Amino acid sequence: MSDISLKHKIALGLIPHVGDINARKLVSYFGCVEAIFQESYRNLIKIPGIGSATAKYISDKSYLDIADREAEYISMNNIRSFFYLDNDYPFRLKQCDDSPVIFFLKGSCDLNPSKIISVVGTRNATSRGREICENIITGLAAGNPEIIIVSGLAYGIDISSHKAALANNLPTIGVLAHGLKTIYPALHSTTANEILNNGGGLITDFISNALPERNNFIKRNRIIAGLSDATLVIESGKKGGALITADIANSYNRDVFAVPGRVGDQFSSGCNNLIKSNKAALVECSDDIKYLLNWRPEKSKTPIQRSLFCNLDETEKLIYELLIKRGDLTIDSICRLLEIPVHKLSSILLQMEFKGFLKCDPGNLYRAG
Repeated sequence: MSDISLKHKIALGLIPHVGDINARKLVSYFGCVEAIFQESYRNLIKIPGIGSATAKYISDKSYLDIADREAEYISMNNIRSFFYLDNDYPFRLKQCDDSPVIFFLKGSCDLNPSKIISVVGTRNATSRGREICENIITGLAAGNPEIIIVSGLAYGIDISSHKAALANNLPTIGVLAHGLKTIYPALHSTTANEILNNGGGLITDFISNALPERNNFIKRNRIIAGLSDATLVIESGKKGGALITADIANSYNRDVFAVPGRVGDQFSSGCNNLIKSNKAALVECSDDIKYLLNWRPEKSKTPIQRSLFCNLDETEKLIYELLIKRGDLTIDSICRLLEIPVHKLSSILLQMEFKGFLKCDPGNLYRAG
């Protein structure tokens, strides 16, 4: 990625009142990011859905300087950027219409793991909530060292989940509501460093000097929900960021789980309402989550005999190697990762199943046989 290209990608995310969905429409209309900033105001107002106010913002070149400085900061601090059209953009986020047009990662973690779950909850966690959080993550780690835990690095359940992941040698990702020059709350700076030193990462879609403003926390919740296979809510009042994250996860057709609590407990009312309204499945322990997500303990991956491997054609070999590397995958995931049309892939998977090279498990999950 050239510096010029990166600058324009960052600038696209800085245009006021455009947002991630309209930004995608602009790129689709012009064919590339750079062309957006080369168009005149007179032509911009002719684009369907782009009014005079938005056209004025786009034609204002002042934020290109901000984007240029940000691109330099990213380069100097070993920060990775992910643009929504990049091949390595997380495939789970790519399924979400309002996922960030561009976001930034500090750290070395894999954003396309076979198993990833978000854990959220109240900032005023009780000792019971923290204990449940620790027990569930410890249970998830047993036999599944590849699982990644995602949360928001906030007080309460968030920081408990990060610490539990670190204690069990699981990589964990903190999704920030500000730029990477800041850690908020500052009290969690030590944990943030531990996350980076233990194969995890810090993610944000805000430029480096952005401060932790109130609305930023709501905005970042879509990344927490979209990055994961499922969202687990542990303790929540009737209102709060955890419930917003759960609603977003539901809108993405992702699994949502909630730990129930006592009737009348203010920090359990949110979870109980999620369960009562069928917006979340009731879970009490890690085994419940493993069962609902069909997560099995990681198995030793022994290579197939060379003579048998010869019975596969080139496409079948790619599929088999992908399942060995990533573990259980749905047909949609295989389609996205290998760019094979679903009608063609269905037939190939069936033939491979007949040959004994893969198995289809409940939930339409395929695994190497």
